[in-house]
Amino acid sequence: MKYLTCWAIRPENLKAAVKRFGHVDPKFPGVKVTRFHQIGTGRGVTLVESDDPVAVGKYAYAWADLVDQKIVPVFGDAEVAAAIK
Repeated sequence: MKYLTCWAIRPENLKAAVKRFGHVDPKFPGVKVTRFHQIGTGRGVTLVESDDPVAVGKYAYAWADLVDQKIVPVFGDAEVAAAIK
């Protein structure tokens, strides 16, 4: 399953978020993460892929103290086409 996370670093947490970003393993257990950054804004989106919603929650929780996040499941064209047949 794929989840799209829209995130924004809280301004007071910018330095802490930058520091953590350099230390967080991009191979977080149970999830595949692809991040996209809106340079200079402190905002971005992350595509999280996982068969385990608990692992997705753990990934989100790892950043919850520094960023505001909205996580929604997303589906590709093939999955939607199968669902509407």
